[in-house]
Amino acid sequence: GQGVDEPLSATGFRQADAAGLFLSNVKFTHVFSSDLLRAKQASTAATILGKNKFCKDLEIKYDARLRERKYGVAEGRPLTDLKAMAKAAGEQCPSFTPSGGETLDEVRERAKDFFEFLCQLAVELEQKEQDMYGVASRSSGTSAEQFVFPWTNHCSEAELSSDNGGTSKTLDANVLVVSHGAYMRNWIGYFVSDLNCTLPTNLSKSQLSSVSPNTGVSHFIIKLENGNLLKPEITCVCLNQDSHL
Repeated sequence: GQGVDEPLSATGFRQADAAGLFLSNVKFTHVFSSDLLRAKQASTAATILGKNKFCKDLEIKYDARLRERKYGVAEGRPLTDLKAMAKAAGEQCPSFTPSGGETLDEVRERAKDFFEFLCQLAVELEQKEQDMYGVASRSSGTSAEQFVFPWTNHCSEAELSSDNGGTSKTLDANVLVVSHGAYMRNWIGYFVSDLNCTLPTNLSKSQLSSVSPNTGVSHFIIKLENGNLLKPEITCVCLNQDSHL
Protein backbone atom coordinates (compact mmCIF):
# COMPACT_ATOMS: atom_id res chain seq x y z
CA GLY A 1 0.00 0.00 0.00
CA GLN A 2 0.97 3.62 0.60
CA GLY A 3 1.21 3.99 4.37
CA VAL A 4 4.17 1.66 4.86
CA ASP A 5 6.80 3.48 2.78
CA GLU A 6 9.86 1.24 3.01
CA PRO A 7 12.91 1.20 0.70
CA LEU A 8 13.65 -1.90 -1.38
CA SER A 9 14.91 -5.05 0.30
CA ALA A 10 18.16 -6.73 -0.81
CA THR A 11 16.08 -9.00 -3.07
CA GLY A 12 14.34 -5.93 -4.51
CA PHE A 13 17.67 -4.32 -5.38
CA ARG A 14 18.81 -7.51 -7.12
CA GLN A 15 15.57 -7.58 -9.13
CA ALA A 16 15.96 -3.89 -10.05
CA ASP A 17 19.56 -4.57 -11.19
CA ALA A 18 18.30 -7.44 -13.36
CA ALA A 19 15.59 -5.23 -14.87
CA GLY A 20 18.17 -2.50 -15.55
CA LEU A 21 20.43 -4.90 -17.44
CA PHE A 22 17.41 -6.26 -19.33
CA LEU A 23 16.43 -2.74 -20.44
CA SER A 24 19.95 -1.37 -20.91
CA ASN A 25 19.68 -1.09 -24.72
CA VAL A 26 16.31 0.67 -24.74
CA LYS A 27 16.50 4.44 -25.20
CA PHE A 28 13.78 6.08 -23.16
CA THR A 29 12.64 9.63 -23.81
CA HIS A 30 10.87 10.05 -20.46
CA VAL A 31 10.87 8.26 -17.09
CA PHE A 32 8.05 8.53 -14.58
CA SER A 33 7.99 6.81 -11.21
CA SER A 34 5.77 6.45 -8.20
CA ASP A 35 6.97 8.72 -5.41
CA LEU A 36 6.99 5.88 -2.87
CA LEU A 37 10.49 4.94 -1.67
CA ARG A 38 10.54 1.44 -3.14
CA ALA A 39 10.05 2.85 -6.64
CA LYS A 40 11.83 6.16 -6.10
CA GLN A 41 15.41 7.39 -5.70
CA ALA A 42 18.10 4.75 -5.08
CA SER A 43 15.41 2.22 -5.91
CA THR A 44 13.82 0.68 -8.99
CA ALA A 45 13.66 3.64 -11.39
CA ALA A 46 17.13 4.99 -10.52
CA THR A 47 18.68 1.51 -10.67
CA ILE A 48 17.17 0.85 -14.12
CA LEU A 49 18.47 4.17 -15.47
CA GLY A 50 21.89 3.60 -13.89
CA LYS A 51 22.34 0.50 -16.08
CA ASN A 52 21.09 2.18 -19.27
CA LYS A 53 23.51 2.85 -22.14
CA PHE A 54 21.63 5.88 -23.45
CA CYS A 55 19.88 7.74 -20.66
CA LYS A 56 21.78 7.57 -17.37
CA ASP A 57 21.24 11.34 -16.96
CA LEU A 58 17.55 11.39 -17.87
CA GLU A 59 15.47 13.10 -15.18
CA ILE A 60 13.09 10.85 -13.27
CA LYS A 61 9.78 12.59 -12.66
CA TYR A 62 7.93 11.41 -9.56
CA ASP A 63 4.16 11.36 -9.61
CA ALA A 64 1.76 10.57 -6.76
CA ARG A 65 -0.76 9.25 -9.33
CA LEU A 66 1.51 6.21 -9.76
CA ARG A 67 1.38 5.17 -6.08
CA GLU A 68 0.23 1.71 -5.07
CA ARG A 69 -3.41 1.25 -4.14
CA LYS A 70 -4.15 2.51 -0.64
CA TYR A 71 -5.20 -0.36 1.65
CA GLY A 72 -6.20 1.59 4.78
CA VAL A 73 -6.33 -0.50 7.96
CA ALA A 74 -4.83 -3.51 6.13
CA GLU A 75 -1.52 -1.77 5.34
CA GLY A 76 1.52 -3.32 6.99
CA ARG A 77 -0.35 -6.54 7.70
CA PRO A 78 -0.07 -9.95 5.99
CA LEU A 79 -2.14 -10.68 2.88
CA THR A 80 -3.94 -13.39 4.90
CA ASP A 81 -5.36 -10.63 7.14
CA LEU A 82 -6.72 -8.76 4.12
CA LYS A 83 -8.34 -11.95 2.85
CA ALA A 84 -9.86 -12.58 6.29
CA MET A 85 -11.28 -9.02 6.34
CA ALA A 86 -12.80 -9.57 2.91
CA LYS A 87 -14.32 -12.92 3.94
CA ALA A 88 -15.82 -11.38 7.08
CA ALA A 89 -17.41 -8.70 4.88
CA GLY A 90 -18.78 -11.35 2.50
CA GLU A 91 -16.50 -10.18 -0.31
CA GLN A 92 -13.45 -11.40 -2.17
CA CYS A 93 -10.04 -9.88 -2.90
CA PRO A 94 -9.12 -7.80 -4.82
CA SER A 95 -12.54 -6.09 -5.08
CA PHE A 96 -12.79 -5.72 -1.28
CA THR A 97 -11.94 -2.25 0.06
CA PRO A 98 -10.66 -2.17 3.66
CA SER A 99 -11.66 0.75 5.88
CA GLY A 100 -9.66 3.81 4.83
CA GLY A 101 -8.58 2.17 1.56
CA GLU A 102 -9.12 3.07 -2.09
CA THR A 103 -11.81 1.42 -4.15
CA LEU A 104 -10.81 -0.17 -7.48
CA ASP A 105 -12.71 2.60 -9.26
CA GLU A 106 -10.65 5.24 -7.46
CA VAL A 107 -7.41 3.50 -8.43
CA ARG A 108 -8.56 3.23 -12.04
CA GLU A 109 -9.45 6.93 -12.08
CA ARG A 110 -5.88 7.75 -11.02
CA ALA A 111 -4.51 5.50 -13.76
CA LYS A 112 -6.83 7.05 -16.35
CA ASP A 113 -5.79 10.56 -15.34
CA PHE A 114 -2.08 9.70 -15.63
CA PHE A 115 -2.52 7.92 -18.98
CA GLU A 116 -4.38 10.90 -20.45
CA PHE A 117 -1.52 13.10 -19.24
CA LEU A 118 0.97 10.83 -21.11
CA CYS A 119 -1.10 11.01 -24.31
CA GLN A 120 -1.22 14.80 -24.08
CA LEU A 121 2.56 14.82 -23.59
CA ALA A 122 3.10 12.74 -26.74
CA VAL A 123 0.82 14.96 -28.84
CA GLU A 124 2.60 18.10 -27.64
CA LEU A 125 5.99 16.54 -28.43
CA GLU A 126 4.94 15.75 -31.99
CA GLN A 127 3.50 19.23 -32.47
CA LYS A 128 6.66 20.83 -31.12
CA GLU A 129 8.82 18.75 -33.47
CA GLN A 130 6.70 19.67 -36.48
CA ASP A 131 6.80 23.34 -35.55
CA MET A 132 10.60 23.25 -35.25
CA TYR A 133 11.60 21.10 -38.22
CA GLY A 134 8.55 20.60 -40.42
CA VAL A 135 6.84 17.32 -41.24
CA ALA A 136 9.80 16.02 -43.27
CA SER A 137 11.87 15.56 -40.11
CA ARG A 138 9.67 12.68 -38.89
CA SER A 139 11.86 10.15 -40.68
CA SER A 140 15.15 11.61 -39.50
CA GLY A 141 14.70 11.50 -35.73
CA THR A 142 16.08 8.96 -33.29
CA SER A 143 17.34 5.89 -35.13
CA ALA A 144 15.19 2.78 -34.84
CA GLU A 145 18.20 0.83 -33.54
CA GLN A 146 17.97 2.76 -30.26
CA PHE A 147 14.51 1.34 -29.59
CA VAL A 148 15.66 -2.28 -29.25
CA PHE A 149 13.21 -4.10 -27.03
CA PRO A 150 14.75 -7.26 -25.53
CA TRP A 151 11.50 -9.21 -25.46
CA THR A 152 10.75 -8.98 -29.20
CA ASN A 153 11.88 -12.57 -29.68
CA HIS A 154 8.96 -13.58 -27.45
CA CYS A 155 6.42 -11.85 -29.70
CA SER A 156 5.07 -12.32 -33.17
CA GLU A 157 6.16 -9.93 -35.92
CA ALA A 158 2.56 -8.86 -36.41
CA GLU A 159 2.41 -7.53 -32.86
CA LEU A 160 5.35 -5.21 -33.54
CA SER A 161 4.62 -4.26 -37.14
CA SER A 162 3.84 -0.64 -37.94
CA ASP A 163 2.25 1.26 -40.79
CA ASN A 164 5.36 1.23 -42.97
CA GLY A 165 5.55 -2.40 -43.96
CA GLY A 166 6.56 -3.87 -40.62
CA THR A 167 9.85 -2.00 -40.19
CA SER A 168 10.56 -0.02 -37.04
CA LYS A 169 9.45 3.57 -37.13
CA THR A 170 10.59 6.55 -35.13
CA LEU A 171 8.68 6.94 -31.88
CA ASP A 172 7.51 10.33 -30.61
CA ALA A 173 7.95 9.15 -27.04
CA ASN A 174 9.29 5.98 -25.44
CA VAL A 175 8.18 6.23 -21.84
CA LEU A 176 9.32 4.12 -18.89
CA VAL A 177 6.76 4.04 -16.08
CA VAL A 178 7.75 2.48 -12.73
CA SER A 179 4.80 1.73 -10.48
CA HIS A 180 3.29 -1.08 -8.37
CA GLY A 181 1.49 -4.40 -8.83
CA ALA A 182 -2.11 -3.74 -7.79
CA TYR A 183 -2.06 -0.29 -9.44
CA MET A 184 -0.72 -1.67 -12.73
CA ARG A 185 -3.30 -4.47 -12.76
CA ASN A 186 -6.01 -1.80 -12.54
CA TRP A 187 -4.38 0.29 -15.27
CA ILE A 188 -4.19 -2.72 -17.59
CA GLY A 189 -7.84 -3.48 -16.77
CA TYR A 190 -8.70 0.06 -17.88
CA PHE A 191 -6.78 -0.45 -21.14
CA VAL A 192 -8.63 -3.69 -21.89
CA SER A 193 -12.19 -2.95 -20.72
CA ASP A 194 -12.45 0.76 -21.53
CA LEU A 195 -10.00 1.30 -24.42
CA ASN A 196 -10.21 -2.10 -26.20
CA CYS A 197 -6.49 -2.80 -25.97
CA THR A 198 -5.31 -5.52 -28.39
CA LEU A 199 -3.74 -8.39 -26.44
CA PRO A 200 -1.17 -11.04 -27.44
CA THR A 201 -3.01 -14.07 -28.81
CA ASN A 202 -1.39 -16.46 -26.31
CA LEU A 203 -2.41 -14.47 -23.22
CA SER A 204 -4.77 -16.28 -20.85
CA LYS A 205 -7.46 -14.66 -18.68
CA SER A 206 -5.60 -15.69 -15.53
CA GLN A 207 -2.42 -14.00 -16.79
CA LEU A 208 -4.40 -10.85 -17.55
CA SER A 209 -5.84 -10.66 -14.03
CA SER A 210 -2.68 -11.65 -12.15
CA VAL A 211 -0.36 -9.18 -10.43
CA SER A 212 3.01 -8.70 -12.12
CA PRO A 213 6.08 -10.14 -10.41
CA ASN A 214 8.38 -7.47 -8.95
CA THR A 215 10.11 -5.68 -11.87
CA GLY A 216 7.92 -7.51 -14.38
CA VAL A 217 7.91 -5.62 -17.69
CA SER A 218 4.83 -4.84 -19.77
CA HIS A 219 5.11 -3.11 -23.15
CA PHE A 220 2.29 -1.20 -24.82
CA ILE A 221 2.33 0.64 -28.15
CA ILE A 222 -0.01 3.64 -28.19
CA LYS A 223 -1.05 5.29 -31.46
CA LEU A 224 -2.87 8.59 -31.51
CA GLU A 225 -4.12 9.09 -35.06
CA ASN A 226 -3.94 12.78 -35.99
CA GLY A 227 -3.39 13.66 -32.35
CA ASN A 228 -6.82 12.31 -31.36
CA LEU A 229 -6.64 11.93 -27.57
CA LEU A 230 -10.13 10.45 -27.34
CA LYS A 231 -9.39 7.29 -29.36
CA PRO A 232 -5.96 5.89 -28.55
CA GLU A 233 -5.14 2.65 -30.37
CA ILE A 234 -3.40 0.41 -27.83
CA THR A 235 -1.51 -2.82 -28.52
CA CYS A 236 -0.06 -4.93 -25.72
CA VAL A 237 3.22 -6.45 -26.95
CA CYS A 238 4.00 -8.33 -23.74
CA LEU A 239 2.58 -8.49 -20.25
CA ASN A 240 4.47 -9.04 -16.98
CA GLN A 241 7.60 -10.25 -18.81
CA ASP A 242 9.94 -11.78 -16.21
CA SER A 243 12.60 -13.62 -18.21
CA HIS A 244 15.27 -11.37 -16.63
CA LEU A 245 14.53 -12.63 -13.11
